[in-house]
Amino acid sequence: MTDTVVVVGGDAAGMSAASKAKRDDPDLEVVVFEKGEWVSYGACGLPYYIKGEIQSLEALVSVTPEEFREERDIDLRTGHEVVAIDPDERTVTAESASGTVVQSYDHLLLATGAEAVVPEIDGTDREGVYTLGSMSDGKELREYVARAREQESFQQPDRGPACRYLEDCTGPVGVVGGGYIGLEMAEALAANGFEVNLFQRGDRLLKGFSEETSEVVADQLREEDVAVHLNASVEELAGGEAVEAVVTDDDRIAVEMVLLGTGVRPRTALAEAAGIDIGETGAIATDAYRETNVPDVYAAGDCAEATHAVTGESVHVPLALTANRHGRAVGQTVSGQPTEGGGVAGTAAIKAFDVEAARTGVLDHDEARAAGFDPVTETVTAKSRAGYYPEGGDVTITLTADRDSGRVLGGSLVSEYGEGAVHRSHAIVGALTEETTVFELENYDLAYAPPFNTTWDPVLVAGKVLAGSLR
Repeated sequence: MTDTVVVVGGDAAGMSAASKAKRDDPDLEVVVFEKGEWVSYGACGLPYYIKGEIQSLEALVSVTPEEFREERDIDLRTGHEVVAIDPDERTVTAESASGTVVQSYDHLLLATGAEAVVPEIDGTDREGVYTLGSMSDGKELREYVARAREQESFQQPDRGPACRYLEDCTGPVGVVGGGYIGLEMAEALAANGFEVNLFQRGDRLLKGFSEETSEVVADQLREEDVAVHLNASVEELAGGEAVEAVVTDDDRIAVEMVLLGTGVRPRTALAEAAGIDIGETGAIATDAYRETNVPDVYAAGDCAEATHAVTGESVHVPLALTANRHGRAVGQTVSGQPTEGGGVAGTAAIKAFDVEAARTGVLDHDEARAAGFDPVTETVTAKSRAGYYPEGGDVTITLTADRDSGRVLGGSLVSEYGEGAVHRSHAIVGALTEETTVFELENYDLAYAPPFNTTWDPVLVAGKVLAGSLR
């Protein structure tokens, strides 16, 4: 009899698995349940849609539901929320507007994703407080921006230099959180003329990056007239029916809207109710093949743990490539070719106005020591292109290695947008993934031409300096 593969969740991991399984074994029956209307979309593009650089939500969709059904022969059921799993009977129960469905499975993938964290502070339920965790959230925020720009009460040309983006300027807003979403939304809102106040509980932005990278990014935000409030613990979103102010432990800032960018948490309730193990990170625990403690039940994407390429520990890294890669591996596994999804290094990149930054691996010395390493770090600043070439700028690289072995552990890079910090990070990713030493990294044969780098690429310079310290 034909095996049935059931997938819960229709975004990156889920649809990658469904597509790969069906492609490798066309005889499989593949059923996908998605509680919303959108599938296979690029959530990472939502800040740019809100900013106005991307004109439609549909542009963020990689493959439409109709294409999955008609061209890939996948039984995709949108508007269906899975509410229960019965591992003994091998069934899932889904509810929709048309009723309840009980579907049997031979293989089950949980790709339930993650949800935006709403911090435990007063006032998060007030009108004008938003999160950005879904396509519908993006639609609401885009509509808010459009309304604010149209309302005469918001058009106050004397609000200050932030208004240089528009002939008229909108009111002050707050962004809570100095991570990826917070910074990208600060740019999106500032570009639409809002006076942006960014609140970060800690002493720097982008905590997973190096301090040097954080400082460059914070300076860039200030240059763009974003008010950066560090060491600002938000205690309340004050107001009446609608939010009127962000109250911190030592200040009160008037705002007309607040975006909460305080991270995400894995959706695990469905798994927990079915007796599926949750790891120490709070995400679903799996083996190298993404299989859970329940036979033939897999988990991948933002709801699941992965193995860190440097430390070997279980981590929760909710990023798009991890979801796609692990989902694809599950698709191969259930179609008869067991495939590991591979480790993760926490590699990430961000654009903040005219600055780009990337990070990978382990940079925090306490984390490195906990994994058994003796970390050493050096930071260098080098030219992005040949000195005689008419363009270019600086690239600042922070590189960390193990003192005893010389193994590359992690890196953080920052440059002007277009000067290559992000692309240069890829060499460091390769080095730490393959357990390369910094002595080997300094001799990498990287490509050279004046429009792209100097003879000694900044990555090689960083490798030489750190190798010198270890010698």
